[in-house]
Amino acid sequence: MRVYLPATLAMIEKLVAEPGSPFEPVGGTGFALTPALREAYVAGDDEELSEVALREAARASLRLLAVDSSDLPVRRVVVVAEAEASPRPDLDDAVVKVAGAVPHGDIVAVHVDGADAEQAVRAAVAVIDEADLGDEDGELAVGDVEDHDLGWYATQELPFLLELL
Repeated sequence: MRVYLPATLAMIEKLVAEPGSPFEPVGGTGFALTPALREAYVAGDDEELSEVALREAARASLRLLAVDSSDLPVRRVVVVAEAEASPRPDLDDAVVKVAGAVPHGDIVAVHVDGADAEQAVRAAVAVIDEADLGDEDGELAVGDVEDHDLGWYATQELPFLLELL
């Protein structure tokens, strides 16, 4: 199953520093095009609905950034992989539980915010909990960051991405 795993640049830095090491999804949580997600939308093909799962993973990345203590730039990161996963409709339509660490070879790509999104990401990270609880200002800040598209990187490009930060 194609899964979208929330991450941080610090997690990518570790992945690059330890070639061949598996990626450990935080809490085994990921996002994917699940039957429940398909049912939740009246229209949309698999590509469009997969984009919904990607956006949900990017939002979850904000939560990881809220507790990240690295000195790296504050940017949303989503690792895309092929992994065994089971739906968690009790949490949300796109949430899945990933069966353990994801082997390095199963990582397909990584999506990362560009430098132009950094200010919006910082603002969203500061209010992500409030947004989750329905605070209108928090929801607006998170909406602002979601206006930024994530860049796509092949796994072999990750060392260069980190070098250019």
